[in-house]
Amino acid sequence: MTNPSSAIALREIQRLPTSAARAVEPFSIHGVQYLAVAQLSVDVPGTAPGMGAGDSDVDLWVYRWEATGFTEFQRLPVPGGEDAEFFTLDGRHFLATASLRSGHGPYDMSPPSVIYEFVNGRFEPFQQIVGTAAKQWHFFGVQGRHFLALAQGAAGHGAPADEAAQSILFEWDGERFVPFQTVESAWGYNWLAFEVQGRTLLAYADHIAPSRLLAWNGTAFETLQVLEGTSGRAFCHFHASGADWLVFANLLGETWLLRWNGAQFAPYQHLSGPGGREFAWLPARAGADGGHLVQVNFIHGSREAPIPELQSVIYRWQGDGLAPVHSFDTSGGTDAAAFTVGGVPYLAVANSLSGSLHFRTDSRIYQILHT
Repeated sequence: MTNPSSAIALREIQRLPTSAARAVEPFSIHGVQYLAVAQLSVDVPGTAPGMGAGDSDVDLWVYRWEATGFTEFQRLPVPGGEDAEFFTLDGRHFLATASLRSGHGPYDMSPPSVIYEFVNGRFEPFQQIVGTAAKQWHFFGVQGRHFLALAQGAAGHGAPADEAAQSILFEWDGERFVPFQTVESAWGYNWLAFEVQGRTLLAYADHIAPSRLLAWNGTAFETLQVLEGTSGRAFCHFHASGADWLVFANLLGETWLLRWNGAQFAPYQHLSGPGGREFAWLPARAGADGGHLVQVNFIHGSREAPIPELQSVIYRWQGDGLAPVHSFDTSGGTDAAAFTVGGVPYLAVANSLSGSLHFRTDSRIYQILHT
């Protein structure tokens, strides 16, 4: 559905035959466009469907753009795939993958998460990271140093709540990533590093422990602000109308737009109720202020009785807030990411759960239309 006053719309161009897709990561190497899709599980024939079921010994799929769409390029063994984070470091190309679990029940909640490197035209294992219920990687730099943050843990849900399950930041030492700092956590989900008034902030989302904003003090990250609400899932930062803004989603609670007041982010605008899972920011065209925010909605209800067929939303910056201008169907939506091929903008959207609670659900590629 499109609002008549909308300045943006989506036109579906392709469906990818994914299963429990949890992340879409577009990236380009030597001018070639790729897309990595992390998958959590596949359905097991003859068993009851459900979010906690399935066989998690699955592959992450890497697609390559060919002419007008994506074709399969490579499969990587990433059991219980939750995330893929591409980054370039010292002229080398890496893909960090996060594995939540392996097996088909009872599950191993501590499979290693593998960082792959692109070598001779293919991805090869570079480094294994031992963790517990890994959810998301986030690569960023501070003062010439390079960090890779891992959100992990699932306290009270079949995973240990010990030190090894704490969300952690790794630092590049020139040869590999080594542990740098842990962050107080219980069921880590997400990160976002961004700059505000010359300071590097790191937002951390946790499902059980308080989500928080950390600030770089020159040697480490320290807590700047504890955010309200549990079931934290995702953040989006943008600068518009002379101010810094942060969107924060709580899956079981609410999604809010927060405004920087010089010391911390304060609530400014309520955007939606339960369901918010992930964001993508679409910057405005050159010379314009603001942009568009894509909010991907996951489920309503509980893990035991989820309702996955929802409407996800695109908001437009209106000068003093965000206004919904377009909606699109998602089914257990988990992620969205924008990319451009030949000057044409596209949006990849991950779907993870069908209306019948099966994992086999197409993810979709849209062309972004400016109207």
